[in-house]
Amino acid sequence: MKTKRNSILCPNCRKLISLDEEICPYCGLVRPGMHNTTGKIRSLLFMFNPVSTILYINIAFFALSLLLDPAGIFRAGGPLSFLSPSNQSLLLLGASGTIPVFQLHRYWSIVSASFLHGGILHIVFNMLALHQLAPFVLREFGLHRFMNLYILSGIAGFAVSVAAGVPLTIGASASVCGLIGAIIYFGKSRGGYYGEAIFKQAMVWVIGLAVFGFIFSGINNWAHGGGLLTGVLIAYATGYNDQRLESAWSKILAYGCMLLTAVILLWAAVSAIFYRLAV
Repeated sequence: MKTKRNSILCPNCRKLISLDEEICPYCGLVRPGMHNTTGKIRSLLFMFNPVSTILYINIAFFALSLLLDPAGIFRAGGPLSFLSPSNQSLLLLGASGTIPVFQLHRYWSIVSASFLHGGILHIVFNMLALHQLAPFVLREFGLHRFMNLYILSGIAGFAVSVAAGVPLTIGASASVCGLIGAIIYFGKSRGGYYGEAIFKQAMVWVIGLAVFGFIFSGINNWAHGGGLLTGVLIAYATGYNDQRLESAWSKILAYGCMLLTAVILLWAAVSAIFYRLAV
């Protein structure tokens, strides 16, 4: 008769320990059994690089937002309006702001709005920033802290936007600003020549965003500020790899955030498609 396995390899030091150990006796990892379980979940969820996965999701939703209203793709308004989805398409897919949240009661839109964009230049700029910043945060903070930073910064940024009275808002920039906030904390906390160089580079991004936001109309500075501050706070609360290991609770939070985001995005896409087919 097969007996139930009651020992595992510690996810951190790879020593054989009891599944019920509260703390690994070799490396001190807290709740190694929970870490082992989240590791299995990770292998199931990420067949691709996490940064690439986020990038592909943004591109897929941008394409879907165009397909939902193809007549408006080449609307008049100059080069900045080229390949721009209609407001109706964006609303259907989960744009946020006071109109969707307070008038349409689409509270979940503060999650989905991070994966929508208002034009080809909008998504190109945001995805270039993501491609440049995310690998560094992923390397220095680890997968789970990275996902918490990205998703929660976006949620916080759009929550601040709603509180500030922004009527309709979208874009990955709140989440990207959360990554910048984490880099700011990393650079300042780590110190030394390397840390100071990272900190100064991150501040260049912040200054650029501020200048860009005040020069051009339609930029959601509330989302940028909310995302940036949230990134700093999450980085401070959870640390980075050189400070301490990712906690089991940080991993659980990350999978909760990813599951919530996946459910909301799936619901938004399916409901938008069915609505379009019905009208």
